[in-house]
Amino acid sequence: MIPTAHQARPANAPRYRITLAGQVISPELEARLMRLRLTDRRGLEADQLDITLSDHDGRLALPRHGAELTLALGWQHQGLVERGTFIVDEVEHSGAPDVVVIRARSADMRRELPGKRSQSWHAHTLGEIVTTIARRHDLEPAIGATLRGVILEHIDQTDESDLHFLTRLAEQFDAIATIKAGRLLFMAAGQGSTASDQAIAPITLRRHHGDSHRYVESDRDAFTGVLAYWHDPDAAERAEVIAGSDENVKRLRHTYATRDDAVSAANSEWQRLQRGGAECSLTLAQGCPNLYPETPVRLSGFKAEIDAVAWLVTEAVHELNDSGFSSNVHCEVMT
Repeated sequence: MIPTAHQARPANAPRYRITLAGQVISPELEARLMRLRLTDRRGLEADQLDITLSDHDGRLALPRHGAELTLALGWQHQGLVERGTFIVDEVEHSGAPDVVVIRARSADMRRELPGKRSQSWHAHTLGEIVTTIARRHDLEPAIGATLRGVILEHIDQTDESDLHFLTRLAEQFDAIATIKAGRLLFMAAGQGSTASDQAIAPITLRRHHGDSHRYVESDRDAFTGVLAYWHDPDAAERAEVIAGSDENVKRLRHTYATRDDAVSAANSEWQRLQRGGAECSLTLAQGCPNLYPETPVRLSGFKAEIDAVAWLVTEAVHELNDSGFSSNVHCEVMT
């Protein structure tokens, strides 16, 4: 078990706060908490909170489905970082010994923008499309300045949910679409900035902060560019555009309606390929609660090639258990 308030704690012990239906329940859980795990993902995929509790005396009440949880994580002398609101999706009781596992997903993503619809978007900007969808679901739109004014000549949403449609748009324009704190965010991927294009302050992680790391570099020269096709109505034939150089190109299968759409698709895929040239994951012995997806990271004390790269967090997993508070982060190259 994690030490209770009546047991000896390290000088800078990990701390947490959990509320259930608006009531702080952390003190009651301390003697029961076996494991707390938060998985924070990028894009339109729900973050997940897993809490494992001991029910050795059979007196632990099971939370109802749909109950609202909030979580804050941190260290005794550094304060707590608010990590969001979650809705209980699943409750498991097993034994012996008796254990309760509570699984909850981020409240903002629980709705998943339900309902399939068919709609043709003609001569709309990305800003207009995202704003319309946000208001449809009572969300506040937040669109990155570099994407807000991009015009789509025509795109069809055919028997498709708004969630799937936004995911498709994000892939086409190398963007991140997600819902946080009642806001629908649509921003450029891999930039290390907020939806309002404010730079996120980078976090430096040094070699001695970690228990382990893994760095993988692939052949960045496998492709030198990306080729996309579009239909040229004046010439009545298929035309092409290239992002990067034409020495060894990756060819996109889809034929786009306009040259601008083809340019956007080629540029987006080229940026993705460049970010995929290397990846790094780290397990931090001392958890860092303010690591989120899209946080820029600087590494220090590794190989020179690793330290020289500007990294960006794509997934962060924070875990509190008998061994303490640790974080595991996955990073890609920042473009």
